[in-house]
Amino acid sequence: MPRETLTREQIIGTAIDLLDEQGLDGLNMRELGKRLDAAATAMYWHVRNKDNLVRLATDEVWAEIELPDLDALDWRAAAELLATGMYTMLNRHPWIVQAQAGYLLYGPNKSRHDEHVLTVYERAGFDDDAADRAAATVFMFVLGNAVGAAANISIERRLGRNGGDPEAKLGEAMSEATAVAMEFPRLRARIERQAATDYNAAPDSSFEFGLAALLQGLQDQLADRETP
Repeated sequence: MPRETLTREQIIGTAIDLLDEQGLDGLNMRELGKRLDAAATAMYWHVRNKDNLVRLATDEVWAEIELPDLDALDWRAAAELLATGMYTMLNRHPWIVQAQAGYLLYGPNKSRHDEHVLTVYERAGFDDDAADRAAATVFMFVLGNAVGAAANISIERRLGRNGGDPEAKLGEAMSEATAVAMEFPRLRARIERQAATDYNAAPDSSFEFGLAALLQGLQDQLADRETP
């Protein structure tokens, strides 16, 4: 496909598909050009370089998060919907967790989301500084909860690239980790209550539990501010 007929939107969309399938390590202009039936040099014409492409792709998926109607919901319901939407998006595109640590990420969709989040906390009654802290705290909580799933996918890909059966290698490592943990009484008690293969898995509903606790803490702070 000549570069004149190729669009930046096509490149970004194909890059997201490639990132979802192979992660950041699998993204390169040659593979992208192959999927688009275009020369690798045509990619550079439209998106400059890999760093800029990752930035554009990341900003594109931020638009997937639904921004709730703030006039129809109280602040806590709106905050919960935004946090859950971000968590769902990160699990759909786990490469973003890794990109957060290694790329400069910004764009209109991310800024639109951040503006909405800050509006939620300001409407709740937080002043500017407290709204910034609340938004940042919830952001880091969501990002931290998405790390586990992203790490598992990254590990499986790396084990697969090294040859052999990645599931078998992961199972072997889990067995060794379980054997080590059995030497500690509290860990042993938990292992004995569940399958050993679930030892490193997050408990069911841990995200929902943690988010509810975090938002309750913020609500309590608001109540303290209002108490004379």
